Amino acid sequence: MNEKELGLIVVDSVRTAAQIEYLRHSGWIVTHVHLDATPNTLAGRFSSRPANEEGLTYAQVANIPTEKHAADLARVADVLIDSDRCNADDVYARVIARIETRPLLTSPVIDVLVGGQYGSEGKGNIAHFMAPEYDVLVRVGGPNAGHKVYRFDEEPYTFRQLPSGALGNKDATLVIGAGAVIGLDVLLREISELSISYDKLLIDPQAMIINAHDIRWEEKILKNAIGSTAQGIGRATARKILGRTPGSSVKMAKDIPALKHYLRDTVEFFAGCLSGGKRVMLEGTQGTSLSLHHGHYPHVTSRATTAAACLAEAGLSPRHVRRIVMVCRTYPIRVGDSVTGQTSGFMSQFIDFADIAQRSGIKLEELTGAEVGSVSHRPRKVAEFDWAQLRKSLLLNGPTDIALTFADYLGVSNRRAYRYEQLTDQTLRFIEEIEKVSGIPVSMISTAFNERNIIDRRMW
Repeated sequence: MNEKELGLIVVDSVRTAAQIEYLRHSGWIVTHVHLDATPNTLAGRFSSRPANEEGLTYAQVANIPTEKHAADLARVADVLIDSDRCNADDVYARVIARIETRPLLTSPVIDVLVGGQYGSEGKGNIAHFMAPEYDVLVRVGGPNAGHKVYRFDEEPYTFRQLPSGALGNKDATLVIGAGAVIGLDVLLREISELSISYDKLLIDPQAMIINAHDIRWEEKILKNAIGSTAQGIGRATARKILGRTPGSSVKMAKDIPALKHYLRDTVEFFAGCLSGGKRVMLEGTQGTSLSLHHGHYPHVTSRATTAAACLAEAGLSPRHVRRIVMVCRTYPIRVGDSVTGQTSGFMSQFIDFADIAQRSGIKLEELTGAEVGSVSHRPRKVAEFDWAQLRKSLLLNGPTDIALTFADYLGVSNRRAYRYEQLTDQTLRFIEEIEKVSGIPVSMISTAFNERNIIDRRMW
C-alpha cells in the first residue's frame, strides 16, 4: 500500500520543532514519527551511502546545527521508533496503525456467499446479482467449480477462477486469495475473455498452481472412483502440503512470469479495505456437504467448504463479517458418475427429473438438458430437499440469510413472479417452513435464469 492509496502526504524529513508546529497549525492532521537509533548505527548507515559532494564524515555532519538537535525531536513526536530493533516492515506496521483506522476496530464490511448443499446451488447467479453493492469481489477454491451467470443477448458465462460478480460490477477489484488453487490456462483465458486489466485483479503470491501431472493423476485415480471433476485441485493441494522441502517442484503464483503484474500481498490489501470501509464479498465454491471434513467421505472435495474455511483461505477474519448468505436449491443435485451411472456421493432421497417435470410443469427435456455439470458436463442426480442436511449446514456455517434458488422447480409459473406474493402458494409454504427450521430469513429467491430472476427481500 502506498501513500496515494492512503490519501497521505509524507514529509521526509523535518529538522526543527518549529517546522512541525507550523504543519500542525496548517489545518492538516499531522502524525509526527521520529526514527531513533544509536550513534554507531547511524554512522554505519551514513557510511553505506554514496559519497557526498562535500566529502564530509558522519562526525562532521552530526555537528551541523539542524542535525545536532534532531534527536531533541524525539521528545515531541507522536510515534517514537527505535530503528535499531525494527526493520522497514516493522516501522511500516507501527506507523500505519497510527494513521489509518485500525482493521481490528472497523465495522464489519465482509459478506460471505457459501453453498449450503452439494454444490451447483446457483451461487454464481446470486453473486452476479449482489456484485454491484461491493468494492471488492473475492474468490477461493479452484477451477473444478463452475459458476454460471446470465448475460443479456449473449451466451451465459461460466466462471471457474475469477469472482462470478466480475460482469455484474466492472468497477470492482477482483481478488484471488492465498488458499486458492489455480489452473493457469483457465485463469489466463478468463482474464483475456473478460479483458481484466492489471489494476483490477490481485492474486496472492502463495496461491498454488496446478500442473499437468496433477490432472492426469486425478483422471486416472479419482475420476471413476468418486466422480471427481479431475481438475488437479486435490493433487496440487497435497503437493503444497507435502512439498515443503528445498528443491520442491511446487509452484505458486509468485513463480509464474505471466502473473507477475497481478501479484499482491492480499492480506495487506484487505487491511486497507477494512480501514477504508470498502465492502467486500467473498464467494465460496462447491457446497457445505462436499467438505473434506464434514461431507460423506470419501465422496468429498479436497478442501473445507464452509464459510469459516472460505474466510481462512482468503485471509480474512470472522470478526469483520457482516452477513453470511447460504445458497440452497429447492432440489439438491450431485454430478453423476459417467462410467457407472451412479451418483458421485450420498443424497438422502433420490428422485428422477421426471418427478420434478410432473410436479413443476417444466418439460423433462428442458430439465435434463440444463442439469449437467458446469465443468464435468456429466449428468446430475437429483433428490428431495433434505431438511436434516439443511440443519447441519446451518450449524456449520452460521448463516444470517438463505438464498433459495430454482423456485421454478416448485412450479413453472414462478418464472413469472417478480414479487414475493406472486409466488405459488406451495412455494410460499416451502419458504415459510425453511424459515421456521432455520430461524433466519429467506432473503433472496431465484425464480429462473434471466435478467430479472431474483426476488430480493433483504432489509440490508
